[in-house]
Amino acid sequence: MRFLHTADWHLGRLFHARSLIEDQAYILDQFVELVRTERPDAVLIAGDVYDRAVPPPEAVALLDDVLARIILDVGVPVVLIAGNHDSAQRLEFGARLMQSQGLHVAGCTSATPACVSLHDAHGEVRLYALPYAEPAVVRDALGAELPTHEAALCAQLDAIRASHPAGVRSVVVGHAFVVGGAVSESERPLSVGGSGAVAAQAFQGFDLVALGHLHRPQTLDGRVHYAGSLLKYSLSECGHDKSVSMIELGADGSVQITPMPLRPLRDLRIVEGALAELIAAAADDARRDDYVYARLTDTGALLDPMAKLRQAYPNALAVERTVLARGGVAGDAARRLREQSTGELFASFFREVADAELDDGQRGALEQVLAGMAAAQRESA
Repeated sequence: MRFLHTADWHLGRLFHARSLIEDQAYILDQFVELVRTERPDAVLIAGDVYDRAVPPPEAVALLDDVLARIILDVGVPVVLIAGNHDSAQRLEFGARLMQSQGLHVAGCTSATPACVSLHDAHGEVRLYALPYAEPAVVRDALGAELPTHEAALCAQLDAIRASHPAGVRSVVVGHAFVVGGAVSESERPLSVGGSGAVAAQAFQGFDLVALGHLHRPQTLDGRVHYAGSLLKYSLSECGHDKSVSMIELGADGSVQITPMPLRPLRDLRIVEGALAELIAAAADDARRDDYVYARLTDTGALLDPMAKLRQAYPNALAVERTVLARGGVAGDAARRLREQSTGELFASFFREVADAELDDGQRGALEQVLAGMAAAQRESA
């Protein structure tokens, strides 16, 4: 049996105050086409469908369109759960009505986890949908004292094991932080101090665990798999290769995972160098429409570097002055800037704005102004 596993769409996300809805629609068009060509037995969406509990209307419309094309046009069922960014109740609206069409949504936690039964030539496969829930929510649902995320998840998994038929292959679709997983800067912590982490051993006995939450694609203990996010949502993800995962579940419960790369409309990358050099290089940069974060190595004053950068890279997000952010040689340059006199700083500013040095008359006028300011300061003191 074959599953197309994805997670962490974060529809409606803003990145440096820019809406990513166009980028998300572009990548999801590729995802739908992948479903159409590969024809998996089911699509597994492991949480964080939206970026926030109350998503913008365009994000809701995009999800509606994508699910309709997968289920109604292609005819592939979908198992979708809530993540820690989603509102469980809002995501689950109409879930019972949509089951007959092949859309299985698990948002709220209940004493009996949602189970979807599928069949192939080798028999039945049961998919258990475990949406993200705080320990207090699981405690109320199960009526047991469950102080941590791990205790809550283990209680839910124990309940599944107790009722799962022997010899039937099993899949868990969940949203959790498993110990040992590689994190990035864009994941919202599930709790403070690491108490939200769970051990991979908690999933022992299940043939496949398809998870969401961590944005880097990765597999732990052979069967616990994160598909990763659709797009790069932080600078720490610049080096990630984003994809979705085609997972083949064998007759004996064996798992084979194949990454299926997707091409973004605009990539996220870091460029580094002097501002003038970056602007000059952009003319020959075929990817100048990418989302760019610039690390500027200039040591002198810069007038509105972001505006200048966006003339070359229209989707530039931010600039960082390495002379101010780093130690070592750059730190020495920063100290030299702080040690410069007001006159020297103004001369550097003038050089940046006018692309010329102060002449003798301008320098004399500047010295008069500075002397007058110093005299006024002494009188006020």
